[in-house]
Amino acid sequence: MRPQLRLGAMSISVSIVEDNAQVRASLTKLIDSSPGYRCVSQHGSAENALMEIPGVRPEVVLMDINLPGLNGVECVQRLKPQLPGTQIIMLTVYQNTEHIFNALAAGATGYLLKQTPPPELLAAIRDVQAGGSPMSSHIARKIVQSFQHAAPVATAESASLSPREAEVLDLLAKGFLYKEIAEQMKVSYATVHTHIRHIYEKLHVRSRTEAVAKHLNQANSRRDNLPLPPS
Repeated sequence: MRPQLRLGAMSISVSIVEDNAQVRASLTKLIDSSPGYRCVSQHGSAENALMEIPGVRPEVVLMDINLPGLNGVECVQRLKPQLPGTQIIMLTVYQNTEHIFNALAAGATGYLLKQTPPPELLAAIRDVQAGGSPMSSHIARKIVQSFQHAAPVATAESASLSPREAEVLDLLAKGFLYKEIAEQMKVSYATVHTHIRHIYEKLHVRSRTEAVAKHLNQANSRRDNLPLPPS
């Protein structure tokens, strides 16, 4: 028998985007049989999700990456501007670093492997709804390794950034989305895109991931080169 929620308790609304019918059914059963959670919609494709999820307005979306037609990252890119308050967790078999960063840059807030145990998945849903960014330990380790192995930025490249471009890069490194950067800096979305294009050109990078990695490496280098305090 399904456990009953106590009177007045609020459950977290969840939508599932997964093309494998068996996996989708298992996730739906897990969500609906767990106190404090409810599945409000399930979708077998990104196209269907884009049509229906905005009308449902879930608090959390579980999103597969390898979808037929539009993939999960493209779905997040189109869905997030419509539902900025909805948190999206990528649920996938992929541990590829580029997939991870593409998903996070598109607007996803968490990234879990499909073999994540059910209790951990439920905890991640509650965590992301409360403002956290849940990630499998393997994923978090890959992100750290990516930053550690990135080439350090040259001083001349950094010095060529304008103050506004440096501010945009700092916000990118803090995980802000383009829309949030525009709001923070009180400029248009198009202006943010222009700044980011200039940043890529000046730092000789092709993605947000590479730009942020260079920024973090430069910050670490500056910190390591600070003079020691007198003994």
